[in-house]
Amino acid sequence: MEIILREDVDKLGASGDVVEVADGYARNYLIPRGYALRATESEKKRLRHEIEKAKERKAEKTEQAQKLKAQLEDERFIFPVKAGEEGKLFGSVTTKDIGEEAAEEGYDIDKRNIALEDNIKELGVHKVPVKLFDDIYANLIIEVVEAKEEDEE
Repeated sequence: MEIILREDVDKLGASGDVVEVADGYARNYLIPRGYALRATESEKKRLRHEIEKAKERKAEKTEQAQKLKAQLEDERFIFPVKAGEEGKLFGSVTTKDIGEEAAEEGYDIDKRNIALEDNIKELGVHKVPVKLFDDIYANLIIEVVEAKEEDEE
């Protein structure tokens, strides 16, 4: 019997695959448990339509991610922080700080997508990669500057 898998099944196939299995296996196990559907012409047509829609959505998201990448790489995020001698910071700039600053600038970046190996602990310009979609990364330019003290007399 020809079936369409609704879920990944070990040693049989992945979700969306059309496979040939024994009639009893399909009728008594796969179909009743919701792992598969009979591969009728209407189900095959629906599956092809879903695959086409998924490709369109992915292409659209890829295009949006490319546009966002171009915008982010033109942007410079400035962090005024207190620093001691030799440019060492009192504290550090974290993924949370970068995410919040990006949000203030109008960008929706999840801090979990910011690939910062270790918190930034020195003054200067740093490039920080951010995952936007699948394999599309943007390099944020983070400029950490010493905060000016307003209470100096």
